[in-house]
Amino acid sequence: MAGSGVGLRSERGPVLLALMVSMALVALDSTVLATAVPSIVENLGGFASFPWLFSVYLLAQAVTVPVYAKLSDTLGRKPVILAGISIFMAGSILAGFAWSMPVLIACRVVQGLGAGAIQPATTTIAGDIYSVEERAKAQGYLSGVWAVAAVLGPAIGGLFSQFVSWRWIFFINVPVCLVAMVLIVHSYHEKVERRRVRIDYPGTVLLATGMSLIILAVLEGGQAWAWDSPLSIGGFALGAACLGAFVLVERRTANPVLPLWVLSRRLLLSTTLVSLGVGAVLIGLSSYVPTFLEGSIGTVPLLAGLAVAAQSIGWPIASSFSGRLYMRHGFRNTAVLGMSIIVLGALALVITSERPNVAVVAACCLVIGAGLGFASTPAIVAAQSSVGWGERGVVTGSNMLARAVGSSVGVAIFGAVANTIVANSEAANSGAPNLGMAGSGAAATGPATIIASAHGVFLAVLVCAILGLIAAAAMPRKVLVVTD
Repeated sequence: MAGSGVGLRSERGPVLLALMVSMALVALDSTVLATAVPSIVENLGGFASFPWLFSVYLLAQAVTVPVYAKLSDTLGRKPVILAGISIFMAGSILAGFAWSMPVLIACRVVQGLGAGAIQPATTTIAGDIYSVEERAKAQGYLSGVWAVAAVLGPAIGGLFSQFVSWRWIFFINVPVCLVAMVLIVHSYHEKVERRRVRIDYPGTVLLATGMSLIILAVLEGGQAWAWDSPLSIGGFALGAACLGAFVLVERRTANPVLPLWVLSRRLLLSTTLVSLGVGAVLIGLSSYVPTFLEGSIGTVPLLAGLAVAAQSIGWPIASSFSGRLYMRHGFRNTAVLGMSIIVLGALALVITSERPNVAVVAACCLVIGAGLGFASTPAIVAAQSSVGWGERGVVTGSNMLARAVGSSVGVAIFGAVANTIVANSEAANSGAPNLGMAGSGAAATGPATIIASAHGVFLAVLVCAILGLIAAAAMPRKVLVVTD
């Protein structure tokens, strides 16, 4: 699509606005629900089941990304993103009318099925309509949506829950979905030579089943059941078997849902591993920084949320400037710079965590956010730029999938670290509280234990950042840019 400049006032501004509104659906849904959980539990009951509101959404989103990505390369981006928004809207309407916790959890699955199309499709479309030089600024705009959502989401959820009803955190999605669909229909036009699609049903089923079992085992291991329980071992074993069968099927399929060449090319493999690390670092900050500040020094939830939101401010700013760096110094060097900044920010967080301070934690999150912008943008742009239109959806989807898997695995690793430290610190106290993703029981745990567990989690985040730095360093120095 021709045009000059990047911004809402440029020729492609209406398309960029459509992408931002679409991305806002996923971004807000990731932040608005947390503050409404107490009201939901009070109304529907099922306190023990509420973590599934987050788990099933993340699971449904992750396992459908490769399928939607493949469809976008065959049917086009427009029908895929419109279908995703429609499914997400249907799930939101159903969730607003939910009458029990199991029903609400099922509605969250529907929302996740829609979100699995929205986020990779918006990123892919941005890669289609902007040049290599312009993509960093475009990604900066899309990242800015997450920054706004990080600040407004918890506040919106709290306001609806307190003054109206928690159900409106889902109903409010309906007009946003309609606006996004209207903008996309009227502003985004693509020329697609649609070909007859032969859907890889065996590969799709095996991939979705295998990933579902493994991610579910990772998410719930040590939480809903013990790591060495038959459920946990069986989930990992059966999931691994499905993925092994998936690889065998894909080798013989003419039109695979996730081509194996995505992981056989050095550039694509290394950028995928960078995204894996980015996902882990993100979940480590967003899940444990608020619990750390609230439980250690009694910081109010709003202020604790703003501290972690600082990373969402640094991200879009750095992302916008990363284009100048990777055009001058290369994708690899820019990604290495970004991961190095993340390592420094995580190291500072580890060192200062023994003496909690809101301003210091916010500064560390800001630095890490800047590193995320400098690392993730050149990684995704390099991957997109190395392939043509017909492969860009799959490449973008695999990158988004890696970030989701990184978050899922990160939740389990960080939860295991926190819970082990808590158990050791309070060995004399039976029924030690669980500091999983939701941070439940933080208020009942002593400040010293909270500080020790958070210190361990931040140390694990530092390790993930170092592994991400190694992945960035493994990127090839030169990237052959493919023009459509």
